[in-house]
Amino acid sequence: MPTQHSRSVELLWRLLGTVASGVLLVFAFPPHDLMWLAPIAVAIATLSWHGARTWTGFWLGLVFAVSFFLPHIAWMRVVGDDAWVMLSALFAPAFGLLGAGVAITSRLKVWPLAVPLMWVTTEALRDRFPFNGFPWGRLAFSQASSPLASYAALAGAPLVTAVVALIGTLLAYAWRRRRSPRLCVASLIGVALLSTAGGVVPIATVGTTSGGPASVTAAVVQGSVPGVGLDFLGQREAVLQNHVKETLVLAADVKSGKTPRPDFVIWPENSTDIDPLVDQQAGELIQTAVDAMDVPILVGAVVNVPSDPTHIWNAGIVWMPTHSATPGPTSFYVKQHPVPFGEYIPMRSLISHITDRLDRIPRDFAAGDSTGVMQLGPARIGDLICFEVAYDELARAATIGSGVVGPLAGRGARVLTIQTNNATYAHTGQPEQQLAMSRLRAIEHGRSVLIASTSGISAIIRPDGSFAGLLGESGPGYLVDQVALRDDITVSDRLGGWPEGLAVLLAAGCIAAAAMQNRRERRVGSTDSTDHVDPIQELAP
Repeated sequence: MPTQHSRSVELLWRLLGTVASGVLLVFAFPPHDLMWLAPIAVAIATLSWHGARTWTGFWLGLVFAVSFFLPHIAWMRVVGDDAWVMLSALFAPAFGLLGAGVAITSRLKVWPLAVPLMWVTTEALRDRFPFNGFPWGRLAFSQASSPLASYAALAGAPLVTAVVALIGTLLAYAWRRRRSPRLCVASLIGVALLSTAGGVVPIATVGTTSGGPASVTAAVVQGSVPGVGLDFLGQREAVLQNHVKETLVLAADVKSGKTPRPDFVIWPENSTDIDPLVDQQAGELIQTAVDAMDVPILVGAVVNVPSDPTHIWNAGIVWMPTHSATPGPTSFYVKQHPVPFGEYIPMRSLISHITDRLDRIPRDFAAGDSTGVMQLGPARIGDLICFEVAYDELARAATIGSGVVGPLAGRGARVLTIQTNNATYAHTGQPEQQLAMSRLRAIEHGRSVLIASTSGISAIIRPDGSFAGLLGESGPGYLVDQVALRDDITVSDRLGGWPEGLAVLLAAGCIAAAAMQNRRERRVGSTDSTDHVDPIQELAP
C-alpha cells in the first residue's frame, strides 16, 4: 500500500510535470516558434496525467491551463487584466477535461492512441463553446513552419493536432517502456515516421482553374494607424486617410512603372470606421483611392445595420471604379463570428455592473449569415475577417462554396483574403499567432492567402504556406505580387468535418471503455490498472 508520503511525492511530480509541459508549450507557438517543443510538452503532460484518478487529472488540466493558456494569450492584457483572466478562466474547463480524459483512458492498453483523440476532442469543444468558442492555442497552430503542417491538406487542423499529440504520446510510451528495448525502439520508429511522412503529402504550389486565369496580380495595403491599444481608432478619419494615402502611393508607383499594376487591392478590417455608405466624405475618399488605382478595392468597413439602428456590421465591401458598369460599393461580406467581449457583449446587463469598459462598445456587432465569396476583378475571393481565420468551418465553407448566396451560389473561392485589425495587440505576439493560422489555412485549402492588416502583419502567402511578401508591424506599406488561383479541392475539404467528428466519437468510445473496465476492476476488488506503473518511477530522473 502506498504511504501518505509516497502519494504526496507522486502528486508533486505530477504537478511539476504539468507546469513544465504548459510552459514548454508556450514556446512552441509564435512569436517564439520553437515548434518541436509541442510534442515534447505533450509527452511530459501525458506522463504527468497517466494513471491519475479522473478528478486529479481534471484539476491538473486546470493547472495546465494556467501554465500554458494564460501566458499564451497574454496579449489580452492590452484589453485589461480582468479580461485576460476571465477569458482564460472561461476556457480552462476544456483543459481540465483534457487532463481527465488522458487520466481515465490510461487504464486502456491502447492509451497511446486514445491520448491524441482527447486532444482533438477537447479542442473541438473549445472551438465551439461557450460563445462560439475560442480556438487559440490549438496544437496545430504551433506547426505552421514545421513539416507537420502538410498533414493539414489531408484532414485539416484536427489531423495536425492529432499527429503532434501522437508523436508526443509515443515519446511518453517510449519513456515508460524504456526497459523494454523492443517496445521503446518501435515507439521511436513511429515518432520518426510521423515526423517525416508529412514531406510526402502533396500540397498545392501552382494555380489551376477550370476557366479564366490561373494567376492574378494582387495588392495588399497596410495604411497603419495613429497609435496602438484600445484607443487606436479614436482618430477614425486618420485611419481612413492613412489607407487612402498609401493607396495613392501605390497608384503613383504603378503609373511610374516601379510596381506592376494589380488586378485588385485589399484593404484591412477597420480601414474605415466611418460608415462610407452614410458619410459622404468617407465614401468620396474611398472612391478617390479606387479611381486612382482604376481597379476594385476590398474595403474593410464598420457600417450601420439598415434595419436595426442598435447594431452595426463588420463588413468587407467590394468598391468599384467610377468608370465601371457598377461604380462604388457593390457586393459585401458581413463577419459571421463577432468576437465576444470585443465586438459584442454577452450578458451585457449583468457584466455592466462589474466594469465600465463596456462603454467602449456602445453598440453590438450583428453577425452575418452568408459565406464571403465575392467577385473582385478577375478573382473569386473568399473573405474572412480577423479572428475568423481560427475557425475551421469558415475557411472551408468559403473554399467549397457552402453557404454562398446570390449569383455566386455554390461556387468556391479561388483565393482567400483575410482582412484584419491587430493594432490593439501590436507587438504582443498576437499578430504572429494569427499569421501562423493563416499559413496553415493556405496548406489546408490549397489556396493563396492575402492578409491585409491596419498596422501589420500583412502578407501574401502561397498555397504551400510560404511567403511571397511580408510587411512588419506599425508602419505603412504595400505588397504586390502574382498569386495563384485554384479550383482544385484538397482532400481535407472533400472530407470536411468528418475526421474531427470521428475523432470525437472514438474519444467517447475510449472513455466509455475505460469506465467499464474500471467498473469491472472494482467488482473484483482490483485497485490498479493492468498497465499501471508507479508514477514516481516514471517521472523521476
